[in-house]
Amino acid sequence: MVSDLLHYLSMGPDGLHPRVLRELAEELAKPLSTIYRQSWLYGEVPIDWRLANVMPIYKKGQKEDPGSYRPVSLTLLLGKVIEQIILSATMSDATR
Repeated sequence: MVSDLLHYLSMGPDGLHPRVLRELAEELAKPLSTIYRQSWLYGEVPIDWRLANVMPIYKKGQKEDPGSYRPVSLTLLLGKVIEQIILSATMSDATR
């Protein structure tokens, strides 16, 4: 699941490219699994993984009008992965 997800994610504000995680998947699997498992058990995600850079993206209208922009949150890649793991587990439980 995670390797499939990495094909669709873009680089986050930390500069970590999804290709790095794909290339180092075997080496990173155990330490990331430990972090993700601990996050799940304690119900906490590392603070850095919850931070986001919000960028205004122009939609339409006058460029001087703040309402012509939509906010896009750029979050850390590792945070996106754990979000998907939690979503998948939650949806799995909900469909039982």
